[in-house]
Amino acid sequence: MIKKILLSYCFALIIMAMPRLAAAQYKISGTVVDNKDRPVKGASVYLDNTLDGGTTDSMGVFRFTTSENGNQTIVASEVSHETGGLPIVITGDLSGIVIHLKANAVHDLDMVVITAGSFDASNDKSKTVLKPLDIVTTAGANADVVKALEMLPGTQQTGPDNGLFVRGGDASELSILVDEMVVQNAFFSGPPGVATRSRFGAFNYQGVSFSSGGYSARYGQALSGVLELNTTDLPDKSTVNLGINMAGLYASGTKKWKNSALDIGGSYNNLTPFYGLATTNFKFYKVPVGGSGNVRYVWKPNKNGILKVTANTSYMTSGISIPNPYAGTVDTGLNRLNPFSGLPDTINFVTKDMYYYTNVSYRQLFKAKYSLYAAASYSLDTTKNTFGPIPINEKDQRAQMRVEGKDFFTSRLNLLVGAEVQHYSISKTFDTLNENFTENQLAGYTELEWTPVNRIAIRPGVRFEHSALLNKDDIAPRISMAIKTSDHSQVSLASGIFYQNPDNLYLLAGLRPDMQEAIHYIANWQYTKDDRTLRIEAYYKKYQNLVRETSDTLFDPNTYRIITPATTVDNSGYGYAQGLELFYRDKKSVKNLDYWISYSYIDTKRKYANYPTEATPTFIADHNLNLVGKYFVDKWQTNFSATYSFASGRPYYNPLNPTFLGDRTPDFNNLALTVAYLHSYGKWFTVFYLSIDNITNQHNIFGYRYMYNSANVVDGRNPIVPALYRSVFFGVNMSLTQFKKDEL
Repeated sequence: MIKKILLSYCFALIIMAMPRLAAAQYKISGTVVDNKDRPVKGASVYLDNTLDGGTTDSMGVFRFTTSENGNQTIVASEVSHETGGLPIVITGDLSGIVIHLKANAVHDLDMVVITAGSFDASNDKSKTVLKPLDIVTTAGANADVVKALEMLPGTQQTGPDNGLFVRGGDASELSILVDEMVVQNAFFSGPPGVATRSRFGAFNYQGVSFSSGGYSARYGQALSGVLELNTTDLPDKSTVNLGINMAGLYASGTKKWKNSALDIGGSYNNLTPFYGLATTNFKFYKVPVGGSGNVRYVWKPNKNGILKVTANTSYMTSGISIPNPYAGTVDTGLNRLNPFSGLPDTINFVTKDMYYYTNVSYRQLFKAKYSLYAAASYSLDTTKNTFGPIPINEKDQRAQMRVEGKDFFTSRLNLLVGAEVQHYSISKTFDTLNENFTENQLAGYTELEWTPVNRIAIRPGVRFEHSALLNKDDIAPRISMAIKTSDHSQVSLASGIFYQNPDNLYLLAGLRPDMQEAIHYIANWQYTKDDRTLRIEAYYKKYQNLVRETSDTLFDPNTYRIITPATTVDNSGYGYAQGLELFYRDKKSVKNLDYWISYSYIDTKRKYANYPTEATPTFIADHNLNLVGKYFVDKWQTNFSATYSFASGRPYYNPLNPTFLGDRTPDFNNLALTVAYLHSYGKWFTVFYLSIDNITNQHNIFGYRYMYNSANVVDGRNPIVPALYRSVFFGVNMSLTQFKKDEL
C-alpha cells in the first residue's frame, strides 16, 4: 500500500513538472558597464518579476537561461551603482545585451556604516569583520556560536557558567535572537556550575550580528547587548550532509526547487567516546545522551519576498556528581529553607531536558521603496531534574510576534516603524516549593536612518516598552552616528537608555521591583583596507535602579541561593562599567594566513543583588586577550587553526578577608588547536578534523568555595573548576556540496 502511494506521488510530481520541462529554455547573455564603459563586477542581473538571472564576472559578463518569452525587462543592480535596466523581447536566445549603470551619489569608498558597539558577521562585505564560517574554524570555539564570540572584545571567559558576559554585565543582560525573535532557553540544560553548549549550529545562519552596547531601538530587555542570528535564505542547490564525531552522528538533506527548498535533519548524541578519553573533574556516571530533529521550508514567491518556516526539537539526559553549591554556608540564617545544608559535599545531579522551537517569518520588498517584515515564534522547554533526593522541575514557554515596516524615502533617508508582543511564563518546583509567573510585554519602536551628506550617517530611534507583570511603562531613546574620516577610516558614536526586567529569581518568588536601567556611551575608530581591519573602542556604561536584597545582613556567595517571598528587595542598586578595546585582523599580509588580535580592558563595580558594598563582580577579569590564527596549506589541503586566550584573575569571596571580594584567582590561560583535512571520495567531499582544547593542560580556577566546621569556623576551601581541563575532539563531515578552503 505504501509503495503504491509513493509511486502515485512520484507520478503526480512528474505530471506537474511536465509543462515546465516542456517549456523552451532561452540563453540570455551580455555585459554590465558603468558610465565610462568599464565592466561592473558582481552585479545581479535578472528579468524583472521573475527568479531568472545571474551575476556578472570580473569582465562584467553575465549569462543565464530562462523559459520566459515575449516582452520583458532586464534589470542590473550593484551596491555602488544605481539600479538600471532596459526592455527586451525574447523570441529565442539573446546575446550582446549591454546595460549601463550610473555610479551612486554615495560612492563605495564614501559609504559609511555605523559600527559603534557592534560586530557584524553577515555576508555584507562592506561591513564584515567576522564571517559566519569563523565560528566553525576558530580553535577553542568548538563550533559553538556563543563560544566563538568570546574571542571578540568586550566579552569574558565564562568558565563553569552558561551565557555571554558583556562589558560588566552577567549572562542575563544579553538578549539572543533568531530572525529578530527572542530565544528564551539558548543553552542546553545542565547542572549548576557546569557549562553547556548553546543550541545554535553555525551552518544554519548566514549572518551573526553581535552588539556589546548601544544597539538598535528594534530590541529591548537587555542591559548590555544583543546577539542576533539570521537564518540562511534559499540554498544554491540540493545536497546531503553526513557527520560522525566523538559526540554522536548527524544527517541532513536539502531539496532545492526553483523558488523553494526543504531541509530535514536529525542527530543522535552520545558522549561516551568523548568522556572515555577525557579526564574529567566531575564524575559522569551517566554520560550525556540525546537527539534532535529539525525541518525547515524556504519559499520565494517573487524576487523580493521570502518565507521561512523552521521547527526543531531536542532531548538530552545526563547524570553527574558535582560539588554541593550550597556547601560553605553557615547556620546563621544563610541556609534557611535550604534542603541541601545537611547533604554531602558531592551530590548526584540528573537532568532530562525536552525542547521545542518553531519560527515563521516573511520579508517583502515593494518596488525598492517599502519593506515589510512579520514573524512569530513559540518555544517550550521542560526540564526534570533531581539534585540528590530533591526534585527540581521547570517549564518555560514563550510566544511572540513582531511586525515592522520600512519606507525608503530616498537613497539617503529611510524610516523604520515596528511593534512586538511577547507572552512568556516560567513555572518551577524546588522540593516542596512551587513558584511561577507570567509576563506580557508590548513594545513599539521607530528608527530613522539618514545620510545628510556622503560621509555622515545618523540613526536616531526611540522604543516604548510596557510590562503587564510590573505594571510599568518606559521610553528608551537611542542614537548612533558615524563620520567617514578618510576613504578607509571612520569614527562612530552611540548612546541610549536600556531597560530590563528583574532577574527571574525574584519574579518567581512573587517579588515585583521596577525595571532595571543602563545608559551607554560608546565611541570607536575603525580602519579597513585590503582585508585588514583595525578597530579601537571606548565605552562608559552607567547602571541604575538595579535590584538589591535588603533583608540579609550576611553575604551568601552561592549564586544558586533561594529567594523567597520573605526576601525584601528594592531598586537602590547601582554601578558602572568603563573600558577600552582593541581589535586587529589581517588576511592580506601572508598568503593563506588569517589572524586577529582582540584585547579588552574593563573597570567595573556595582552594588546589587546581595552585595553589601560596591565591588567588582566575580565574573569579571580586568584584562582579556585573544590571539587567533588560521593557515591553509594548499599542498596538503589542510587548515591549521590556533587560539591563545588570556584573562587576568577574577575576584572571589574570601570570608577571612575583610575587604569584600578583595582576593583574585590565578590568571586564565588556554591554548587550543584545530586541524582540518579536505579530501574527496567520488562525489562526496569530506573534511576530517581534530581539535585539542587547553593543549598545555592548564588547571584554570574560577573561584573558591569555603567550607565550615560545626563551630562555623572556616575549615578549608575547594576550587571552582570546569568539567574538564583538556579535551580532544575528532570528527568527519561529508557533503555532496564541495567545501572550499575558506570554509575549513
